[in-house]
Amino acid sequence: MTRDDARLRRLLDQEKQVLLKDIAYLQSLEHIEVGAGNHMADDGTAAFDQASGDALLQQAQHRLRRIEHALPKFEQGDYGFCEGCGEAIDFARLKALPDARFCLSCQRKRETSGSPSPGPRAIEEGKIHHLNGRSKRT
Repeated sequence: MTRDDARLRRLLDQEKQVLLKDIAYLQSLEHIEVGAGNHMADDGTAAFDQASGDALLQQAQHRLRRIEHALPKFEQGDYGFCEGCGEAIDFARLKALPDARFCLSCQRKRETSGSPSPGPRAIEEGKIHHLNGRSKRT
């Protein structure tokens, strides 16, 4: 593991701890029955607050799943390699988003095409081969 890998691993571990605390807090929020208040504006505010809290919880849970997906890659030797094409993900991208699964090119394709990039299916079709824990394009 390089010094940069250790730094990125620390970032992921720190982010995981923050998310676990956030999720625990968001799950502890009390949900009241909307429409049981004395005033429509109060009910509207309560509904908005609950919906916002639920959205934040879902977002935090999604981010936690991404981080938990990235952490084992350090032990497997696959961390920092694109799940779409197998090429190395740029360090600046990993520094900004340590749980990135795709290089910029593959991420852009996923966002503009509306369909996922090949990922694991590319391996099955022989487009990408794993060698010594690292993916190589053919």
